[in-house]
Order: sequence, then structure tokens, then C-alpha cells
Amino acid sequence: MSILIDKKTKVVVQGITGRDGAFHTKQMLDYGTKIVAGVTPGKAGETVEGVPVFDSVKEAREATGANTSVIYVPSKFAVDAIYEAAEAGIDLVICISEGVPAMDMLAVYNYLKDKKTRLVGPNTPGLISPGASKVGIMPGQIHVKGSVGVVSRSGTLTYEVVYHLTQRGIGQSTCLGTGGDQIVGTGFLDVLEMFEKDQQTKAVVLIGEIGGTDEEEAAKFIRKNMSKPVVAFVAGMTAPPGKRMGHAGAIIAGGSGTAAEKVAAFQKAGIKVAESPAEVAVLMEAELAKLKKKAKKPAKKKKIAKPKKAKKAGKKKAAAKPRKMKKPAKKKAVAKPKRAAKKTAKKKKATRRKR
Repeated sequence: MSILIDKKTKVVVQGITGRDGAFHTKQMLDYGTKIVAGVTPGKAGETVEGVPVFDSVKEAREATGANTSVIYVPSKFAVDAIYEAAEAGIDLVICISEGVPAMDMLAVYNYLKDKKTRLVGPNTPGLISPGASKVGIMPGQIHVKGSVGVVSRSGTLTYEVVYHLTQRGIGQSTCLGTGGDQIVGTGFLDVLEMFEKDQQTKAVVLIGEIGGTDEEEAAKFIRKNMSKPVVAFVAGMTAPPGKRMGHAGAIIAGGSGTAAEKVAAFQKAGIKVAESPAEVAVLMEAELAKLKKKAKKPAKKKKIAKPKKAKKAGKKKAAAKPRKMKKPAKKKAVAKPKRAAKKTAKKKKATRRKR
């Protein structure tokens, strides 16, 4: 198993005829992803890498049964592309586009609350379930199938961490980039919950960065709700306050959102925190070794009390004979005093003389 995508996922590419859309369509097809349709308004009937192009997502879904969309359009068209996919009934939308205005995304976020559609991004590298499917721009060649889930706010840091995991023979179940913007459709908590329920995933790597409170909230969630080991890494230890570092959401504002605060939150929750992307793989290797050791220990068998043997019916004991009453002891004659005996003897002698 994996989360969100697998071999059965059917993908429609919005913006397939553009430079980025066409390039990554080929990359995804080469990896084995089932891309069943593309969408570019006004170019219906064309094909890109053998994939048919439609005018709308609704037409593409009805014709092909697509259940997932990936968006490669300029930021000014990205919001409309998300709305269109949701209205067409697409289950999962991955928005690669960067630079979508925060206020526009706030409206999208609230709109999707009442829809079945899940949004990943914007400003996301997408996701990949190694050996099954990839949707987005992640380099497939560095991933291998395994049991470690990876969730990250940064695309390039994800690639670096995954590379080190693979070098140590640690495979991945699913790798997902939540996106580096301030407002995204799927956050750390959503992904952690999915990893906790996923049978294939045995441990999780979480890659955070400065800005916001996502990491602090994730630390609390992990402590309360997760049974699987988590290794974290936080980028931006030397970032100066008030300066945006790469992503729209990567900014320390008002003294909050620092890397030190996030590291402290993870450590308080008992989560191992790596000091570099390479150390993530070292710490994860140790966590997996612990899991293997636990699995090898046989469970102690409870001793089952043996049933007591029933006593064999023996010969009935003869009733005890009543004890004979002891005869009372004969009274001993009381010896007469000696003086009395002498008088008696004298009387006898006197009687004899008279005769």
C-alpha cells in the first residue's frame, strides 16, 4: 500500500501543451504513471506523447475516468484550474504552480472544505509512490520502494534526504511535498495521519523549515497520535529574521517561526532531530533497526494452568471400631498401721494360752 496514489491512479495533466507540462508528462509516462488525458482550452484533438488533449477537465474525466489532476500552468491561471478540477469531480489535485497569491488560495481553501477533492500544493513538487506512480516533478531515479514515508515543505531538500535514504538501502512508501506557500491544501497533520494508518509505512521522515507553526503542531500530533517512529529535520538554522528564504512561507516574523523553536518542539515530543539531510538517513537506520529487534523478540507465552487430576475412587475405609471402655482399676488395700497389727497378734497369742 501507499498513500493517495498507486498503480491504478489515472492522471489528467492540466497545461499539457506548455513547456513544463509536456516535459513532465514524458517523465511521468517513462516512470509508469497512467496519464490518460491532457487539458488545454482550444487544443482539443491534439496529442502530447500519445496522450489525447481535451478542452476541459470535465470532458477529459468523462472520456477517460481520470481521478487525479496535476497542474502545470502559470500562477495567474492556477486558481481557475483548481476550481475547474474540483467542479469536474476530480478526487486529487496536485498544483505545481508557484506564486499563487495568498488571498486567492484562502478562497480556494474554504471552497474545497465542502468538496470531496483533496488539494496538494500549490508550490509543491508533487508526490511519488516508488514503483507504482509519480505525479509531479520529483526525480524518479533516486527513489526505491520501501517502508519509510517522507513528508516535506521543501522540494529540493526532499530529493537530498531521499538520496541519502536510498544510499543506505532505506526505501520509501510515499514521498509528498506539501508545498512551500503560506496556505496549502494538505499539511503535515493530514499526511502524518495517513502515514499512521498506512500498512506499508513503518516510519516517517518529516522535513520542515522556518516560518509558520506547522512543525510545532506536527510535534504535538506525533506525540499524541502516532505509534510509528519519526525523524525530523528543520532547515534554516542560520536564517536572519524578516528575510524570506526561498519559499513564501519560509520567513521568521515577529520573533516566531525560528528553526530553534521548531527543533525544541520536536525534541520535547521525543522526536529525533537531524542536524543535516545526511544525518536523517543515519537516524532513520537506527530507528528501523529498533523495529526489527522488537519484531524478532518472541512474545512471552502465558503458562496455562494444568487441570487437576480427579482423585481415583479408592476402597472405602472400614468404619473405625468403637474403642473398648477400660475396666476401672481395682482399689488397692490400704495398709494398716504397724501398731494395730502388733495388737492383733498379741490378742491371738492370749487366746491360744487360754485354750
